[in-house]
Order: sequence, then structure tokens, then C-alpha cells
Amino acid sequence: MTVRSDGPLMRNYGQSMRGSRIAVAIAIGILLGCVCAFLFTHGFFGSDFSIQGHRAGIDTLKVDSSPCESSERINMLKSAFLSVSQKNSKLKKQVSELTEKLRFAEQAKDHAEKQFEVLGEKHKAGPFGTVKGLRTNPTVAPDESVNPRLAKILEKVAVQRELIVALANSNVKDMLEVWFTNIKRVGLPNYLVVALDDEIAHFCNSKDVPVYKRDPDEGIDSVAKTGGNHAVSGLKFRILREFLQLGYSVLLSDVDIVYLQNPFNHLYRDSDVESMTDGHDNMTAYGYDDVLDEPAMGWARYEHTMRIWVYNSGFFYIRPTIPSIELLDRVADRLSREKAWDQAVFNEELSFPSHPGYDGLHASRRTMDFYLFMNSKVLFKTLRKDSELSKFKPVIIHVNYHLDKLPRMKAVVDFYVNGKQDALNPFPDGSDWLPLTPQDTSVVS
Repeated sequence: MTVRSDGPLMRNYGQSMRGSRIAVAIAIGILLGCVCAFLFTHGFFGSDFSIQGHRAGIDTLKVDSSPCESSERINMLKSAFLSVSQKNSKLKKQVSELTEKLRFAEQAKDHAEKQFEVLGEKHKAGPFGTVKGLRTNPTVAPDESVNPRLAKILEKVAVQRELIVALANSNVKDMLEVWFTNIKRVGLPNYLVVALDDEIAHFCNSKDVPVYKRDPDEGIDSVAKTGGNHAVSGLKFRILREFLQLGYSVLLSDVDIVYLQNPFNHLYRDSDVESMTDGHDNMTAYGYDDVLDEPAMGWARYEHTMRIWVYNSGFFYIRPTIPSIELLDRVADRLSREKAWDQAVFNEELSFPSHPGYDGLHASRRTMDFYLFMNSKVLFKTLRKDSELSKFKPVIIHVNYHLDKLPRMKAVVDFYVNGKQDALNPFPDGSDWLPLTPQDTSVVS
């Protein structure tokens, strides 16, 4: 039995074999294509150049990698690394300094924010008798650019950013010597004389007294050098402003004052201005209800007024606050425009309330103990005549009520320092003669 090769079965087999061969050929072609693509990434025509370049790079590397040149390259890399390390160290130091400054700035910001919260935040009133208002204003930020030379002096002289300051020209040289001699005796290092002329500057230097001689100022130098007590008293408000701008609290002092104790131990520091009084007892010093009788008013004949004797502009403690600086500006401005007594202007600006056409100064104030910070009226009219009070030792004696200042200052030293019990006896209660006008009574300042 014969089978024909061109039967259906054989035809199917032949066709399948041909399909398999085609598939294998296609697979081989794809495989060869992948191999070529891998080996000749830059194409068949660029392969020679790539290989040559690759070989050239290898040859160069072989040349550069000689032991000598390799050592030099390592040294260069080390030097470069060292330089970068040093720069990095400097940068780290600068970053550290900036971080520290930023920390201080943030602390100052936090402090300012807390002050704002205290002043600006609304509070509920507490129980009866527990409510207290704010009296102590925050100090200003120090500004050394105002007077760099004075700032350096104050850094050396001041203690806890406060000091005694007195203005003086050659007219008060003898009183000035009594003034600083007793300050030294008490042991106070933080005091400064603002010399208004060259003679006082040389005198203070010869006595080892801290002194500051102002830079020339044509507008006020003539007043400083030749002016009397009134003119100098007006000048001090302008000069005092710089101390406050630099961030220092000042105990402003006239030179007709004898220091017997350290005044800084008896200050409260809770107000913008803390001043001695011209009052001579509790009523005149601290205030009282003064009743005026006007019979023509019938039932309303009695009119009540609140009275207090003036603060002494020759001895007061002033803190570096905005209201304090505003006070100095107001007084100095008025004295430049008006023929007025500086102590009267000083008290008016501190006391007058706001009213139509006038904005009052919002400064806090405190009256000093009139027995501790004593004026010469209290001393000569009251204390020396009382056997018990005469045993009391004040902090300072201000010879403000009398014209014969120098002999009375020396008598005060004899009485309290040298123990001469009769040293005050020869002097009358008041001065031998009286000024002609109220303005001339500025000797009290």
C-alpha cells in the first residue's frame, strides 16, 4: 500500500516546519541585533573612533599615574582640602556668632512682647483692695551713637547703670570741692562732674575726680562758662538728656549738697522721677487739703484745694524712660523760649493735668523722704533746735534755702562728720537778706 506524499497530512507537516524555521530565523536576527547594539553603542562607523579615544585615555592615565606626578596630585588635593576646611571653620564661627546675636535679638523681642502683653492685654479686676496700677515705665533701648565718647566714660564710672551727675563752672569751684570731697568720704565711685569750662576740667583732673568736658557748642557755651546758677540750671536739662538716651539712670545733683550717706541705698526706683522736696513737714512735703474761705459764697464758702510744695530741681533721680525724656525736652524747650525759673517749669510740667489746649505729661513721680533727703530749711529751722532730731543723720543736706552756701556747707560737715555740736549755731534760720523778686529765689534749686 502506497501513501502519497502530497496528501493532506504531509502538506500540514511541511507547512509547520517552514513556520518553525521562519520563527527561529526571526529569533536569531533579534538576538544578533541585541548583541550588536550592546557591543557597538556608537554605531558601526563611530566604533573605531570610540575605541581609539578609549585607548588614548588609558594611555594618558598610564602616563599621569607615574609615582612622582601622583604624589604631587595628592599633595595638591590635601592642600585644597585644608584650605576648604579652614574656610569651613571660619564660616562655622561666623554662623555661631550670628546665631548668638539672633538669640539675643529673640530674647529682646520676647522681652518687648511680654511688656506689650502686660501693657496691652486686658485684665479682669481682682478682689477689692488687690488691684494695683502700673507705675514703672520700661527703660529705653540704649543708643550709644548719641555720644560715643560719653558712653565710654559712663561704662567706667557708672555702677549698675546709674550715677550722680553735677554740672559746674569756675563760679562754684569752692563748693564743688566740698561736694566731691564728701562723696569720696562716703565711698561712692559712681559720680561724674560735667565741666562747663576748662578750669573745672583741669581742677577735677588734678583732684582725681571723674570729669566729662563737653564738645564745643556755640549756642550754649557762653551760658555754660559765664552763667550763674539760673542759667546753668536751665542748661542741665539739655545735657541730661544724653545720659538718659545712653540708657543710664541719673541722680542729678547741684554742688551745694553735702553727702553723708550713700543715696542709692535709699531710692525706690519705681517712678520716672524721684525728687527731694522743698517741703518742711509731712503736709508740705507730701500734700494736703488747703481750704480757702470765701464768705461771699454763703453755703459754698469753703473751697478745697490740693497743695504740695514743689520738687527741687537741684536734686532728683530720673530713670531713662520715654516720659522722663519728654519731661526734659519740655522743660528745655520752654526755658529756651520763656524767661522763667527752671524749677517752676520743672514742677509745672510734672504736675499740670491735661486740659483744653494742653496735653499733660504722663510721668510717674515719687517724693523723697524729707528727713533723709533734707533741705536747709528743715535743718536750720527745725532739726538743729530739737535735741532728738539733731541726733538723726540724713543722707544728704541740700543748702538750697540759703545764699551763704559755702560756710553753711562747711558747718554741716563740722556738725555731722567732725562732731562739732555747736557748728550750726552761729547761723540764722534764714539768709541775711532777701531777693527782690520771686524769680531770684531760684537759689533754692
